[in-house]
Order: sequence, then C-alpha cells, then structure tokens
Amino acid sequence: MERTLIIIKPDAVQRGLTGDIIKRFEQRGLKIIGMKLLQVSRELAEAHYDAHHERPFFAGLVEYIISAPVVVMALEGSDAIAAARASIGATKPSEAAAGTIRGDYGLEIGRNLVHGSDSVENGEIEIANFFSEAELCGGWQRDVDGWVFE
Repeated sequence: MERTLIIIKPDAVQRGLTGDIIKRFEQRGLKIIGMKLLQVSRELAEAHYDAHHERPFFAGLVEYIISAPVVVMALEGSDAIAAARASIGATKPSEAAAGTIRGDYGLEIGRNLVHGSDSVENGEIEIANFFSEAELCGGWQRDVDGWVFE
C-alpha cells in the first residue's frame, strides 16, 4: 500500500470546502490514516517547499501556506499517489478536468486548493514532516476494504 500526504490549503479551508475534498478521497477508496487541522509554521513551510527554494514564486508559496489553517491528511491505498493526483487534477485549475477537485473548485494556480505528494518517496518524507509515527493509524481494516482492494 502506498501513502500520500494531502494538504487542504488555506483557500479551501477558508471557502468551507474541507468536507467535500475529504469526501472525494474517501469515495475514491483511499483510507485516512492520519488527519489534523494546523497552522503551518514558517520553518515547516520552507522545508515542505524546499524543492522550489530557488524559484521566484517560493516566497509566495510560503506566505500562502502559513496565511491560515490547513488540514493535512496521510492517505493509504493501492497506487495512492496516482489516485490522489488524478482526483486533485492539473496544477493549473483552468487546465484541470471537470470532476477533479481543482477542475470543479479552482480558477487560479495560486489558489489551487490541494497539495498531493508527487512520488512514493516524497510521500514518505512529507508525511514524516507533518506527522509523528504515533499520530498515524496504519494497518486498521475498514469493513469496505474487501470491496475496494483486490
């Protein structure tokens, strides 16, 4: 089973979309193994976006993610990275397909509602940045899992 980090960003929390976004991942079949509401610190934001450190938009990314609370989730499932990213949609909302989170709720790239890990390796790193192992509830079985996973 793969794991991915999802961040429901400040714009989605402020717009009251948190429940709808969580519902989409659960209906997809992904299992929540960790979830919390938090105000991201500047240090954590800079670490999270470190890959973009040299880019001109880095400072704006950091200011945006620390501007208001976010909901972070660790999700687990078969091909969780690809499944989550397909549900999220293209980075630029105007290019995201209808039926995706960004395609249905977003308009601008700077307010694209959700972050999802882009690889298994980054998923593990990102989850470890936001959750301690004690905060994760991996390994539990949902009654529906037999209908979701082969």
